[in-house]
Amino acid sequence: MKIKFWGVRGSIPSPGPNTVRYGGNTTCIEVRTDNNELIILDAGTGLYPLSQTLMSELPLRVNLLLTHTHWDHIQGLPFFAPNFIPGNLLRLHGPFDPVTGNGVEQAMTVQLQHSFFPVNESEVRARVEYVNLSPNEQVKIGSALVTPYQLNHPVIDFGYRIESNGKSIFFTGDHEPHFNIHQPDHPAFKDYQHSVDRMYQSVLEAVRGVDVLIADSSYTDKEYVEKKGWGHGTQSSSIRLAHEASAKVLFCTHHEPSRSDDALEAAFQQTLAEQSAFTGSTDIRLAREGEYFEF
Repeated sequence: MKIKFWGVRGSIPSPGPNTVRYGGNTTCIEVRTDNNELIILDAGTGLYPLSQTLMSELPLRVNLLLTHTHWDHIQGLPFFAPNFIPGNLLRLHGPFDPVTGNGVEQAMTVQLQHSFFPVNESEVRARVEYVNLSPNEQVKIGSALVTPYQLNHPVIDFGYRIESNGKSIFFTGDHEPHFNIHQPDHPAFKDYQHSVDRMYQSVLEAVRGVDVLIADSSYTDKEYVEKKGWGHGTQSSSIRLAHEASAKVLFCTHHEPSRSDDALEAAFQQTLAEQSAFTGSTDIRLAREGEYFEF
């Protein structure tokens, strides 16, 4: 399988001289199976440069998996050039939200209104199909088996496990490890902790044994104290998850947009030192825009 990162920043695009090494685009990852089937993970602003490279492969059959519909994960959709070319197929997969009753089609419909974008949805010339997914409901995409898992974020959010020809990837999207909302002296603390432990175990089993884990690693441990409940993980939490799940390679991604490349590398090196007990068996890397990885 092959992976290429087209966007690795979180929350908002952050272009400029301080982010040029790791890139300023938001989340978008290209995955190719050994049969060259194209799967795209999330549609952040990195989807635009990816779309330009795909113009030489027409007609296209694209399967795009949305983890959730926050802006930094869907903002590239209106700029996906193949959408406007007849003969192409975009199959957009994502979670159905039982609270709002909205399916994944909302990600396209909301943005392609004249109030927000100059081109209307009716002007899309490719065939677009919407696939609403439920947690743990497997879907077959060519040779790949894709399983969505509901993770922890302030909206319905899926992580995806992709398996093909004996190889596997897990992408968390945006995910904050579950935590106990009660203080230890609260009467509900013990029961709630059992729920937290069960939820962590379910995530661990979803990730178990993957070749590549791509994980939300937005914050340092110090930053997380002030941002608990915002729905994002830390470099430390990703390293520990990779270790406990026996993942072979970990890519830390969703880099904090205000963090310069120099600061990102410094924070990463400090985390590696602090988490040295959990780093021995996993190849741990910072995701970098433009990086290509094959396994």
